[in-house]
Amino acid sequence: MISRITGKISEKGANCLVLDLGGMGYDVLIPACVMQRIDESCGSDGKITLLTYHYYQVDQAKSLPILIGFLNQVEKDFFEVFITVSGIGPRAALKALNKPISSIARAIDEGDLAFLKSLPGIGEQRAKEIVAKLQNKVGKFGLIQDRDTQVKSAAKDISEEALDVLLQLEYKRAEAASMIKKVLELNTQVATTEELLNLVYKQRRIK
Repeated sequence: MISRITGKISEKGANCLVLDLGGMGYDVLIPACVMQRIDESCGSDGKITLLTYHYYQVDQAKSLPILIGFLNQVEKDFFEVFITVSGIGPRAALKALNKPISSIARAIDEGDLAFLKSLPGIGEQRAKEIVAKLQNKVGKFGLIQDRDTQVKSAAKDISEEALDVLLQLEYKRAEAASMIKKVLELNTQVATTEELLNLVYKQRRIK
């Protein structure tokens, strides 16, 4: 499976890039929320590195390899969570993600069906299914400050790992440490980093 690709952009469409790698061109599909920041993410040599979701689209008797590109692991993680909703495959998710991921995550957490229905291809029933499946599970994505972020895993306890995530999401160390401390003082049974980040997100919403 192709998990990362680096190349020079030779063509750019509305939702697709063609990357030149040593004379070979690779089509990479890009969600609109990611495409908006492609230009600022290119190097001075025109090259860009994308994390990729690689899958095979089966059409009758043929199987076509598809690459969907992201600028960081947070974006890719959200995409992979989003496609766990019944009826939303990679192509549907690619089309739907045309607004900032943080805004979509907040809409899911708040049960904002009107916002979710404004996403391309998402109707009333699908919006309800998204909320039913993902509500209270995407809090950490609501913390994104819509800049290039990357979450790196490490063998740390959950508070250290959560701090690492918040720092990479552009929060100041003191602010991040304070948010984590307040959550842990009120919730002594937090068992995972994901749960801790969801609680941090909820705490910020009620301020």
